[in-house]
Amino acid sequence: MTPELTTWLLPLPPLLAFFLIVLFTNKNKALSHSLAVGAAALSWLGSMFVFFTVIGKEHFGKEIIASAIDWLPTGTGFFQIGVQIDPLGAVTLFFVAWTVFMIFLYSVGYQNYGQPEGDHDRPGLPPHGATITDPMTNHKHTVLSVEPMYSRFFAFLGLFAFGMYTLVVSGNLLTLFVGWEIMGLCSYLLIGFWYGKKSARDAAVKAFMTTRIGDVFMLLGLVFLYQATGTLNYREIFYNEETLHLLATTMTPIFGLSAAGLIGLLLFIGTIGKSSQWPLHVWLPDAMEGPTPVSAMIHAATMVSAGVYMVIRIFPLFTADFTGHGLTPTMSFIALIGTFTAIFAATIALAQNDIKKVLAYSTISQLGFMIAALGMGAYIAAAFHLVTHAFFKALLFLGSGSVIHGMEHGVLHTGNHKVDPQDMWNMGGLKNKMPVTFWTFLIGGLALSGFPLVTAGFWSKDEILADAFAHGHWTILATLSVAALMTAFYTMRQITLTFLGEPRTKEAEHASETPWTMTLPLVVLSVFAVGFGWVGIPEHFPGLGGLVPNWFHEFVGGTLIEHPEAVAFSWVPLGISLVVALGGLALGWLVYRNVEAGQSDPLERPLGPLYPFLKNKWYFDEFYAFFVIKPMTWVCEVFTYKWMDQGVIDNLLHSVARLSLSIGHILRNYFDKPIINELIGDGTAEIFWRGQAIRRIQTGRIQSYLVGSVGALILIAVILYYFL
Repeated sequence: MTPELTTWLLPLPPLLAFFLIVLFTNKNKALSHSLAVGAAALSWLGSMFVFFTVIGKEHFGKEIIASAIDWLPTGTGFFQIGVQIDPLGAVTLFFVAWTVFMIFLYSVGYQNYGQPEGDHDRPGLPPHGATITDPMTNHKHTVLSVEPMYSRFFAFLGLFAFGMYTLVVSGNLLTLFVGWEIMGLCSYLLIGFWYGKKSARDAAVKAFMTTRIGDVFMLLGLVFLYQATGTLNYREIFYNEETLHLLATTMTPIFGLSAAGLIGLLLFIGTIGKSSQWPLHVWLPDAMEGPTPVSAMIHAATMVSAGVYMVIRIFPLFTADFTGHGLTPTMSFIALIGTFTAIFAATIALAQNDIKKVLAYSTISQLGFMIAALGMGAYIAAAFHLVTHAFFKALLFLGSGSVIHGMEHGVLHTGNHKVDPQDMWNMGGLKNKMPVTFWTFLIGGLALSGFPLVTAGFWSKDEILADAFAHGHWTILATLSVAALMTAFYTMRQITLTFLGEPRTKEAEHASETPWTMTLPLVVLSVFAVGFGWVGIPEHFPGLGGLVPNWFHEFVGGTLIEHPEAVAFSWVPLGISLVVALGGLALGWLVYRNVEAGQSDPLERPLGPLYPFLKNKWYFDEFYAFFVIKPMTWVCEVFTYKWMDQGVIDNLLHSVARLSLSIGHILRNYFDKPIINELIGDGTAEIFWRGQAIRRIQTGRIQSYLVGSVGALILIAVILYYFL
């Protein structure tokens, strides 16, 4: 099978699994999850074949896999759709295939080992303490409940994977947008998967509506781009110097931007929604209402990564009108949004107690790092951090799900269902109870913190700081450094509160490790959370530079028309990386190492009134509720419905109805009845009725008719004689 054909087929296995589960196997749980995991495995296998095919090309990073077919007739030709795997697409496909496969495998253990989140709010479930058998090991487990929508979950998960694979292999922005919207639908379906809970329903609607705001602007950008170029194909736009020059020199009346700048800005707003950047960040923390594998899919493997991937893909638009002096207006805006989001979300994560909410705000912050890097032109650094983040954040979310399950079985043992199994203050001491989960979570946490030399997060985050330093973006450097310090602090806070010390509740004392279907994906992802960083070690890094070639820079840089130069090595950003990572980790351990049951957060006192401000997420939900949702509700219910609909439109329609009745009354009484009915209708009938008198002259005698005819002729002759 050729690489081109394989690339076309990559999204199909998850899609087929979706249809087969929905139509045929939904009553058989084992068969349903087998289809889903098998489909993920097939797409993974095909992805590895395509990836290593691109890696093995003779001209490293320059040759691509591409294929296109005619689709929609345009009058003068056809709009083509196709697939394309270049170096950027290859590395994206690599991490998507691995993380999706691991999440599918993890989901089998997760859904069969009991449902900790939301059981008490879903009616019709088996009683607590039910015993089921793990289909992968045949071991019996006592669980809270059996998931009643088991097959439905794997069907939606397959559709989600189809959307991301479609987006990654697409060779044009239209089919990328198709995959983009499929994931938007799946996020709604899976965030609100447990729709029996009001909070889950609200979170699903919130995610769907918030991301739609960005998608409207993105669609406008696509229309503008097609109108300006006549195509949406990557190679014909982003890697065509003539097209880019045309877009850069065509000015628009909006903010003095070029066509390239305005199109890039519109498309970027789509990413603000999809990748949960400020101010459209509010949906992502609430997405925790869905099952934990969904959180991992959204936060690492697919949805939010899609937004950053799209910005990296259209990066040539941002630099098309770059003059070499300062950033373009669009790049400045992107850098501002990314930088502020990075530190904004990091501050909120400091005061969150839900183990998944901490990771959610961490995701928003790390996506801010990538967006800030793209804003200042650090193309490769952003792509590198996208890949490493996908691995260690998927690891952390799946690890958090394992922790929650372990705590839930402690809850089952004690029977105290009032204990929140996601609250880190109810944990502690899980290191010995859940050793595999602990060590893999620790690896993921250290990678997120940027622990020096041995984690992937260190190399990718250091590259962003190094690029900011090399190009004199001091504000970005300072802000991201503080955000990185906070990241290391709240990560160690999370690890310490969850795993270290003594158990702070009876439930934590009785927590247990999860089955291998959940821990094996953690082990695999932890390997990438460490090892993938070694493919991007800077060439001149002391001691290590040159020992391992900077494969990532050389390979991914080949995606662009002009290969970006690596920034010169400097001890300053390296020193900053070391200080913020080690300092944050040490400070987090010192502050939280001796936390006891019932103790308040040690940060609460030193932060004072700032602590509830951070704990309540800067009151953004309340702000939107008061200044956006409430006014819009008033507009809909009072202005639109009561004033416009009932007051204006209804009264207008009622007036028209009354006028119509009056006109009808007039027509009926003064036209229809006297003229139509009486004069014409009844009069005609009367004439014919009186015709009976004429019947008397119909004698049937020819002589009478002749006499009448002669008489008529005489009468006519007389009239003609006297009048003519």
